[in-house]
Amino acid sequence: MEKRLFFLINLAQHRLFQHVDLQAKQELGISATQVAGVLFLAKNNASLQRDLATALGLNKAAASTLTARMEANGLVERQPCESDGRAWRIALTGKAKTLLPAIRPLLLELNQALTEGFSEEEIQVVLRFLNHVLNRFSNHTKA
Repeated sequence: MEKRLFFLINLAQHRLFQHVDLQAKQELGISATQVAGVLFLAKNNASLQRDLATALGLNKAAASTLTARMEANGLVERQPCESDGRAWRIALTGKAKTLLPAIRPLLLELNQALTEGFSEEEIQVVLRFLNHVLNRFSNHTKA
């Protein structure tokens, strides 16, 4: 069994993202990143664009591109921030809100596929490992 953790994590993330992106486009008509944006904004509506970027691990340019694509798809509206003339607040549209009920089953199906064939104890080890990686390297990333 391959033991190059960095390589395997990177490869697994890439393949998983491709799979989820294709499935999201087929079932919802939007990309996986847009799904993540909709989910974040569902809990943090009218957030600053930079908060969306931070939550999704995007740089400023990527967040701007994502917001523009979501706006073009009718998922969000940009609103000027009252307290900072340079900033934008991003709010979900009614169209995005109608997608929310379809997103949950997609995520449940994905989580079931990821955990299939593993015991609860094994899943707990994987979760502990992934959270360890996130915590260990969290202060080394900049959005």
